[in-house]
Amino acid sequence: MTTRNRLGIIVYAPALMGNDGRTLAVVHGMEQALPGLRLEWMVSDDGRLVPLPQRDAWLAEGAKAVGFPLVCNGDESYPVTVTGWGRPARLSAGGQSQFEVHAKLPLDEASITAAPSVLEGIAEGAHALWGHATPFRAGVEIAGQTLDPVHKPGVPPRGLPALKFPEKIRSPEIPHRLGWLNYWSAAAAQTIGFPDPPRDAELLSRARRTATGGWVVRLTETPLDLDTPAHLEALLRAYERFPEIGGRVTPG
Repeated sequence: MTTRNRLGIIVYAPALMGNDGRTLAVVHGMEQALPGLRLEWMVSDDGRLVPLPQRDAWLAEGAKAVGFPLVCNGDESYPVTVTGWGRPARLSAGGQSQFEVHAKLPLDEASITAAPSVLEGIAEGAHALWGHATPFRAGVEIAGQTLDPVHKPGVPPRGLPALKFPEKIRSPEIPHRLGWLNYWSAAAAQTIGFPDPPRDAELLSRARRTATGGWVVRLTETPLDLDTPAHLEALLRAYERFPEIGGRVTPG
């Protein structure tokens, strides 16, 4: 299965405090959201699949302040993976160290159906501030919106707005960018002004509240494809609606 046929999930959370239980919660959240999934394998340094018969104990032992090693489902024809690492304060929004989790799964009917629950399970397990789930192709273009006059000059693709590097964003509650499915914690939603029912009726029709008061918001019914004009228009409208995203609002 090629990378282009995959769904990428990223969430950003406050930094780990040693073994605080969040690494296990992330993995358990994924397994509960995707029926039949068991993430009980690791990949050795030489690329071999290694079973983890005591997976939870192994993860708890390996969960340090820097994150946790990659675990997977052991199926090379249908790979599902997740890993997490620390993001230093100097590279993070608001100058605060963060914990970021990256998961990948096939972009097929089963994963598309389960994707909102998978994103929610990862985000809530990590105590994330925000995150997103986006197909690989659209994710690459959205990543191309992040620019800097000195370090990464250029023009964003498809008329999308330019976004700031994370370290230039004033608060960790402000999402760096949008995706197909967006997880906004209660704090992130308040920061960007969601929801405003009169303005957000369309988004609310594709949104659901989480147990912690956050939101999972689906930008388009089907996975985001920027070659589809209606999808590109939906992404542009969402950026216009939430100017805080990407650090585009300068505090007065």
